[in-house]
Amino acid sequence: MSTDFKPTASPSNFADLKLSSETLNVLKELSYHQPTPIQKQSIPPLLAGRDVVGEARTGSGKTLAFTLPILEKIRLSGRQLQALVLCPTRELSTQVAREIRKLGRRLPGLQVAMLSGGQPARSQLPSLENGVHIVVGTPGRVLDHMRRGSLNVRTLRCIVLDEADRMLDMGFEDQMDEIFAAIPTNRQTVFFSATFPPTIAAMSKARQQNPVRIRVADEAQVEAAPQVKQELVEIAPGRKWQALQKILRVEQPQSAIVFCNQKITAAEIAENLRSDGLSADALHGDLMQADRDRVLAKFRNQSIRILVATDVAARGIDVADLDLVVNFDLPLKPETYVHRIGRTGRAGKSGRAISLVQSQEMHKVEAIEGLTGQRVARIKLDQSEAKAVVVPAAQASMVTLYISGGRKTKMRPGDILGALTGESGGLSGNSVGKIEIHDFFSYVAVDKSVAEMALESLRQGTIKGRKFMVEVVR
Repeated sequence: MSTDFKPTASPSNFADLKLSSETLNVLKELSYHQPTPIQKQSIPPLLAGRDVVGEARTGSGKTLAFTLPILEKIRLSGRQLQALVLCPTRELSTQVAREIRKLGRRLPGLQVAMLSGGQPARSQLPSLENGVHIVVGTPGRVLDHMRRGSLNVRTLRCIVLDEADRMLDMGFEDQMDEIFAAIPTNRQTVFFSATFPPTIAAMSKARQQNPVRIRVADEAQVEAAPQVKQELVEIAPGRKWQALQKILRVEQPQSAIVFCNQKITAAEIAENLRSDGLSADALHGDLMQADRDRVLAKFRNQSIRILVATDVAARGIDVADLDLVVNFDLPLKPETYVHRIGRTGRAGKSGRAISLVQSQEMHKVEAIEGLTGQRVARIKLDQSEAKAVVVPAAQASMVTLYISGGRKTKMRPGDILGALTGESGGLSGNSVGKIEIHDFFSYVAVDKSVAEMALESLRQGTIKGRKFMVEVVR
């Protein structure tokens, strides 16, 4: 049975949440100023050791909500597993692990391992053998390591299921049951879910002890709605592609996601957009993991401007300043629509979502409007076209470079930046964009105008006194 948790006062800032001075300093460094509703309501009971089940939409700040209490209570002496975070996809696991590392940057010796598919399980063994404090991963790969004996869960004190509803939808229930059967019963159990279907209620009843239930999903959707301009265009059969072309050429988004329901559709649209002169790539479940990493890195650092994606593949993508979401296909579930449009209009910024709808799909629109309590504006393409003449297709301003060294070879963002902007590199800091450090490789975005110079400089020079393979990411 879930209960309410009443904090002693309503927190208005992170200091009110009784976090340590070290944590508050890190939050300030990372420009986190005010807690979101899910953070205000979740952090106090989590710090108190309570089980929590929270409804929170994508983009509501739930990762920070469960990460800060974990880090506040972590014991760094001895590398023993203390917290396990399960996610439905590798992309979300990567995002969560990256956020935990950022927030834990002032904890000396903190070890975070990411366990998911897409790379051989044996490549993940060294970090486990050396000992870890926190593991983030997908249920299948985590269970694989537990069965192998390479992941010892006997010391686990907290387990978090992030996007628990999605994991059940994707068929992970059996794996999660086996994981729960193996971990200590004396633990803190935390579920975060965008919705609260009966399956989540049943799992909470079976796995949690007197949990605090937190509901901010509906409130967050209402708060976000004014920042996301929602529109739909009714499309005649066979005219979706032409409509998408017009929208992208007129709107000229700096960064956009086009959502499709099928993998083959995503691949075809991305290829057609490239042929049409637009900067685009596809993200779907048939890609090898290295290709998924490549596409996501290019999109995050603005080396491509349009990402064409399916819902499962796009799970966990968090891109700052996303201008536009286009629903090429309406999703089957109205909740999925809310997830999609929630990727734009974040952090108080405005965003736009345009859906291409055929007449026989209007019942889906009605379901969406019923869920959100808001009407989606109907627009006509000729009205949009009147705003601007046809403009040439915009290209990405950045180029991504691959470097064959990463976290495991002690590579840091400052090392790459120094190699590019130092005496041997000669680039200005304004020419260098986002730097991503992975375990065994890194990506750096550089301005297209200096890409050849940057490539040659890194190939001819060294980083931290070592030579690395460097190439353009295509």
